Amino acid sequence: MPDLSSAASFGAPTGDDTPLDLLARRVLDLLPVEGRIIVGIAGSPGAGKTTLADRVARRITELAPAGPDAAAPLAVHLPMDGFHLSNATLDRLGRHDRKGAIDTFDGWGFVALLRRLTAETDHPVYAPSFDRAVDEGVAGALVVEPGTRIVVVEGNYLLVDRKPWNLVPDLAAEVWFCETPGSERLQRLVARHERHGRNPEAARDWAENVDGANALLIERSAPRAALRVSGLDATVIPPA
Repeated sequence: MPDLSSAASFGAPTGDDTPLDLLARRVLDLLPVEGRIIVGIAGSPGAGKTTLADRVARRITELAPAGPDAAAPLAVHLPMDGFHLSNATLDRLGRHDRKGAIDTFDGWGFVALLRRLTAETDHPVYAPSFDRAVDEGVAGALVVEPGTRIVVVEGNYLLVDRKPWNLVPDLAAEVWFCETPGSERLQRLVARHERHGRNPEAARDWAENVDGANALLIERSAPRAALRVSGLDATVIPPA
């Protein structure tokens, strides 16, 4: 384990810092001497949340290396996507054609996981992942080891003012909002849906009418963020 008796020592900026370095150092400055923290990244579909969360977690670990005997990285990335309701459940609820909407996730299960992550630090905590190849969640596919002290979670609805999502900010040290221009997000989403089996027409229809409808709700939650970050280059977006 790194010596984190003074976490701010890892957060000291340098003249050579990249935007990603600044984000990683910001998180390290939030870390107390003991315990585990959660940092959330919200944003609309296609904004780049997953890439940003993964890069921030990796950079944190690089800036505060744990040493050769460490059993776990200092920081890990944990997506919300594992809490998609199963396709069978969505069929039963009549919501399969709106998969990705706020009511197609197990929000209470996600909040319960966040509570476990902050309380249960003496044993591994397992979490679900999402397999896009089969379009289903996979139980227990991810693990947060006891030695991991920072969990960077990401998902669409972490800042939405609706239960249970409005409980997330109080469980996190900070929640950021990842922003990317709508035209870029649309291009990314169409390409994603095509990669996973939809024809070009169906891919664009889903991106515009399903992802797009969800984005309207998500974008309204952005003012609740502690920080707004570009999904293009990880730079901090100044307040309007």
